[in-house]
Amino acid sequence: MHHQWLLLATCFWVIFMFMVASKFITLTFKGPDAYSAKQEFLFLTAAPDAGRSLRETHFPEELKLTGNRLPGGRLVQPLVYMQRLELVRNVCREDTLRNLSHTAVSKFVLDRIFVCDKHEILFCQTPKVGNTQWKKVLIVLNGAFPSIEEIPESVVHDHEKNGLPRLSSFSDAEIQKRLKTYFKFFIVRDPFERLISAFKDKFVHNPRFEPWYRHEIAPGIIRKYRRNRTETRGIQFEDFVRYLGDPNHRWLDLQFGDHIIHWVTYVELCAPCEIKYSIIGHHETLEDDAPHILKEAGIDHLVSYPTIPPGITAYNRTKVEHYFLGISKRDIRRLYARFEGDFKLFGYQKPDFLLN
Repeated sequence: MHHQWLLLATCFWVIFMFMVASKFITLTFKGPDAYSAKQEFLFLTAAPDAGRSLRETHFPEELKLTGNRLPGGRLVQPLVYMQRLELVRNVCREDTLRNLSHTAVSKFVLDRIFVCDKHEILFCQTPKVGNTQWKKVLIVLNGAFPSIEEIPESVVHDHEKNGLPRLSSFSDAEIQKRLKTYFKFFIVRDPFERLISAFKDKFVHNPRFEPWYRHEIAPGIIRKYRRNRTETRGIQFEDFVRYLGDPNHRWLDLQFGDHIIHWVTYVELCAPCEIKYSIIGHHETLEDDAPHILKEAGIDHLVSYPTIPPGITAYNRTKVEHYFLGISKRDIRRLYARFEGDFKLFGYQKPDFLLN
């Protein structure tokens, strides 16, 4: 009986010590196979030094966290966002993809990055990925308009009126300071679906009435890439694919100027291997990513991302198959060869159903 009581007391002591120790366990790991595509959370308990902001607090590089807090003062970073940044870092190191993943931080790139000095935010524009709404968010934050609803559509893309300075407008020293210290983000979507969106928006519907796409750019593409010279219809998606997949497309790009931002690669737009971004959002999960970005940037109490209609951001394989129907495998493979860097950097599946 005496031994039984000793054993019972020992068990209670072990349980009590485990409960005490659990208060000081700071990091919980799961095996990589245990995570699904949905957001999983990795928790780290930390107490920043008094007088220092969370943005100034330094964590080990592999556990770099941002400023969200849970009850009790714990910081939280969804694992999915860390995995996206880690994937970019890994692909950037692959020598075989260097030509498809690296680019100079040129004026072309700096022109794509909009600045909000008041809240220390940089946003790299990736057209056809819901960028209009993010511009509205920054316009409100910069104080040009009191709310998103009050911004006229004609002002959003008018950079004389929208109050959004580009990073290229600053001196070299000011650019470097902002790149090193500001919260930086951009949004991506499936590369081929983005090209379909660009084609529809600029050459089919053209809702903002930008006649130069149909009357100047489309004829230039048709003259060089249409195989059937007797075909009199306007530009077709097949013509567009041949242009984009041509290794010698750059001479036409020079003629088209900045209009090419709607279909050049994310690498060419935002230089993800050269600029260390804080977060990369995905269009397909924008309902989760948009509020998370606002929280991480520390502005979720100031502005909300506009309501996203249900299902509008989901990947649509049927639409992709429809647009590529009848286009030769050779042309699709050449197109993929150009955008392979985007597919791999941001974790999009290779479209074998189109290539094979």
